[in-house]
Amino acid sequence: MIRAFRDDFGSAMIISASYKTDVPALYGDWFRARRIAGSCQARNVWDGKMFQVSLRDADCSDFVFGTRNARPFEAELARTGHTRPFVVQYTVTGHPRALERSVVPPDTAIGDIRRISRQFGERAVVWRYDPVVLTDATPAAWHIENTGHLASELAGTVDEVVVSFAQIYRKTRRNLDRAQQETGNAWRDSSGDEKRDLLARLGDITKAQSLSLTVCAQPELAGDRLQPARCIDTERLNHVARDLGHAPVTARTKGARPGCLCAESRDIGAYETCSHGCVYCYAVANPDRAKAAHREHDFNAPGLAGARMQESIDA
Repeated sequence: MIRAFRDDFGSAMIISASYKTDVPALYGDWFRARRIAGSCQARNVWDGKMFQVSLRDADCSDFVFGTRNARPFEAELARTGHTRPFVVQYTVTGHPRALERSVVPPDTAIGDIRRISRQFGERAVVWRYDPVVLTDATPAAWHIENTGHLASELAGTVDEVVVSFAQIYRKTRRNLDRAQQETGNAWRDSSGDEKRDLLARLGDITKAQSLSLTVCAQPELAGDRLQPARCIDTERLNHVARDLGHAPVTARTKGARPGCLCAESRDIGAYETCSHGCVYCYAVANPDRAKAAHREHDFNAPGLAGARMQESIDA
């Protein structure tokens, strides 16, 4: 039996699409089909059971989209904006191909961000420069120069950049080690002091471009100088709602992991389904399996055929 998530709340919810995969870039046709159908199925990340999530406007207060390529999703953003506020969390890092195998070039992503900002307002899109990964090809000095370049390109287009350092899970370590063997680009997980120093430097660089740098779910690195990120942010969503003429939203804080200050939402993505090939990704244990999941997915299916969290961690 598929449980109906909407019934547990009795009020409209924020839909996250998604921190587990790139719905706008890879599964936009599926999202459109499920919006027309009025619901989708999602998997409980711990027990693997499927449940029903309403995607009717009456049951969804807002949408938050996470992506590295919004170009295929432009029409859907316009449709969504007519009836509900949304925010796009757009990741642009410019890492070399040794770390990011098949994401769009930074210039393409920056062009997308500018279009979204012009059409829906600068509060409707957030630049994500995460995760920060330290390797032979991307040492601290590289990140300082790279962030400065990207910040200058995005100044006046967005008002916030979200950063974090890569979380080195067992699967992440294995994929980074494999990439190191294949490319010769050695990686390392630096000390907390080094990370804090680099974040402070990046904060100074982005502040000079009138961008607020916030830190995602790593309060031990943010310290007193930097603000914590709220990727599902009701204040930002309500600003967009006012700009687009929609009703405000209220939601309690209920983060997805320790240190997360996001508002309560329902994520409709799935682990092991993103085919971008980023070797540091926390959502993919087996890149080949993720590519196959994307290649073989039925876009008329009620849900994305991903793995539960424990399977992804143990893989």
